[in-house]
Amino acid sequence: MKVAVMTDSNSGITQSEAKELGIYVVPMPVLMDEEIYYEDLTLSQEQFYEKLLGDVNISTSQPNPLDVGDAWRQCLKEYDEIVYIPMSSGLSETCHTLSHYSESEDEFKGKVFVVDNQRISVTQRQSVMDAIKMASEGKSAQEIRDWLIETKMQSSIYIMVDTLKYLKKGGRLTPAVAMIGTLLKIKPVLQIQGEKLDQYKKVRKLADAKTEMINALKHDFDTRFKDIVAAGKMTCSVAHTQNFEEAKKLKEELKETFPNVEFTFVDPLSLSVSVHIGPGALAAACAIKY
Repeated sequence: MKVAVMTDSNSGITQSEAKELGIYVVPMPVLMDEEIYYEDLTLSQEQFYEKLLGDVNISTSQPNPLDVGDAWRQCLKEYDEIVYIPMSSGLSETCHTLSHYSESEDEFKGKVFVVDNQRISVTQRQSVMDAIKMASEGKSAQEIRDWLIETKMQSSIYIMVDTLKYLKKGGRLTPAVAMIGTLLKIKPVLQIQGEKLDQYKKVRKLADAKTEMINALKHDFDTRFKDIVAAGKMTCSVAHTQNFEEAKKLKEELKETFPNVEFTFVDPLSLSVSVHIGPGALAAACAIKY
């Protein structure tokens, strides 16, 4: 049985990387001044931030289910089953929409398995890598989906936001709170624990933010992920928005702090997250590996 692995560009996996890995990546649509662009196809990271900093009206949306269905249909000409790993249902309705679509169309029933394992960015990429490995071992799409769902909460992301402008713009902060935060030079550290983006800490300096994120991972490793770390099944990684130099520095700090935890990725955050937090963000993440 041949099982294909498919994800979306929220995983941070580029189209060229997808070809090397032998998988499929659905590009996420980005709406800029009422014109639709597609991540990594007709819109690069550099173009996105140029528009974002230029105060162009930008929003993200779900991929068209019919377009995704066409991709599934094409894939099923070569493969028997598909594991589809979209971004977390806690951050978008995409997962629910495509899950319903796969279960309601006879041509996809029992062949396309949509995985709601609450991941985004580098943790979603880890899920994809796990799925690739399981498929290579002969696991069925159902078995792969079951494992990814069973382990979905065994990940964390902590994100330092450099500016409050985009949280305010997206309605996640009131103008008054954003103004006070800006005056006090507050850099919020947010967290994703499987579902939504929530506040974790408030700091004023980058160094303090990195300390808080590293301490948060340490607490996770010492408590709820203790057994996973002991089994050598935990990974950590870094994501960022136009902050590659600091991301490389954070990578080295994580490797030095957690020498027994495998370091995996340094990736730009997906545009679906970046549009809400803006440039200069830095994230430390961990996720179980298969």
